[in-house]
Amino acid sequence: MKAKLINFIVTIIIALILSQFLPWWSVMVAGFVSSLFFSLKKASVFFVPFLAIFFFWSVFAYVGASQNDFTLSKKIAELLPLGGNEYLLIFVTGVVGGLAAGVAALLGKQLSSLAK
Repeated sequence: MKAKLINFIVTIIIALILSQFLPWWSVMVAGFVSSLFFSLKKASVFFVPFLAIFFFWSVFAYVGASQNDFTLSKKIAELLPLGGNEYLLIFVTGVVGGLAAGVAALLGKQLSSLAK
């Protein structure tokens, strides 16, 4: 439990720092680095970074969208098959970021296992 919480927090901190300098794929670097140094077991290797980045991106998207009264989010949700629901767009954004971080974390775990 302690390792999962540490990995969750470290992933969010790394993603927050890297997002200031790098594009969207910085969440993949965060998931990779956190799982490389803070090893988890079984399915939590994928799900802890997934949930961390899902939370990070969802909050980040909500804050950004609420600053302009969800105007752009509504328009993008109309373009995608989301029925114009801006909250569903924020959810999908979090899932995409979480998947990217989870896959990168799996790669980090595999490389750390290979190094041992």
